[in-house]
Amino acid sequence: MISSGPRSPRVEIHYCPACRWVARAAWMAQELLTTFDDELGEVAVVPAGTGIFEIWLDGVRLHSRHEAGGFPETKPIKQMIRDAIAPDRELGHSDR
Repeated sequence: MISSGPRSPRVEIHYCPACRWVARAAWMAQELLTTFDDELGEVAVVPAGTGIFEIWLDGVRLHSRHEAGGFPETKPIKQMIRDAIAPDRELGHSDR
């Protein structure tokens, strides 16, 4: 089946290839796809500029490594995504 374009909700994980952060971006993508397998339309891992590690949901930036001073933890990212796309959904241990 050929896709007609991006599906919503769409998560984009922008990472710096020169910094070798592709594995971290792919791991975060796996975590999000595992948690939101029925709710997310797409998760994209996107090469970006130097030092970039950002997570976006439908064009809204949820996390910037530069602004936050570090990489994101999965728990708050999952909570932000859940609150935006499936507010009634429980996240189990990620809600504690």
